[in-house]
Amino acid sequence: MPKMKTNRGAAKRFRATANGYKSAQSHLNHILTKKSSKRKRQLGSMNQIAECDVPAVRKMLPYT
Repeated sequence: MPKMKTNRGAAKRFRATANGYKSAQSHLNHILTKKSSKRKRQLGSMNQIAECDVPAVRKMLPYT
């Protein structure tokens, strides 16, 4: 049986943790002047992937 392919876009966005997967948030690259400091600060943190999305991420990252 051939090897399964890893979705390279997902591999760059998600990291496996002990409790699931984590990912960085988007919307922090440009047009930052209109965003409040609070919003930018909160976008800088990592997020845990929702439990309902974990099966889809697991399918895209078969070897994690």
